[in-house]
Amino acid sequence: MKSDRTGKKQGVIHFCVTFLLTFFFWVLFSGRFDGFHLGLGVVSCLMVSGLTRRLVFYGDASGGLFIAARFLRYLPWLVYQILLANLHLLYLTFHPRMMDKINPRIIRFDTSLKSDLSRTTFANSITLTPGTITVYAGVMGGFAVHCIDEHSGRALPGAMEKRISEVFRE
Repeated sequence: MKSDRTGKKQGVIHFCVTFLLTFFFWVLFSGRFDGFHLGLGVVSCLMVSGLTRRLVFYGDASGGLFIAARFLRYLPWLVYQILLANLHLLYLTFHPRMMDKINPRIIRFDTSLKSDLSRTTFANSITLTPGTITVYAGVMGGFAVHCIDEHSGRALPGAMEKRISEVFRE
């Protein structure tokens, strides 16, 4: 059993690491290095870190599981899938028989993902991929996804679910 002091120390470490990550991205994306903007960045990142450190350090109370690095490895794959889906939609849009190619459907499947955060990440990843929209993500793992054609939904749940499972170690 961990002592209360160890838990508080771990919470402070999680807060500091979350702050450093968010502030790094603030500076990287803002492009403003004057005192006013850096001060706003510090205040904003302190507030965000206080509210979201449990998302970066996800796990049970006995010790947080650092998921940020695994999620950053997932993002390039997701961006690649988004690019492929965009190219497929471009193909559909300019195909001479576009109306024959587009065949909207709802596909239903169950996922093995257990946590709310992993299922939410899965649902958002599906919706970010052009040609698919998550219309239902159930508490017990049932999903309903609208696909513009058969090809767009063929890979679900598949590799995306597997990769998210690796991110969250489920």
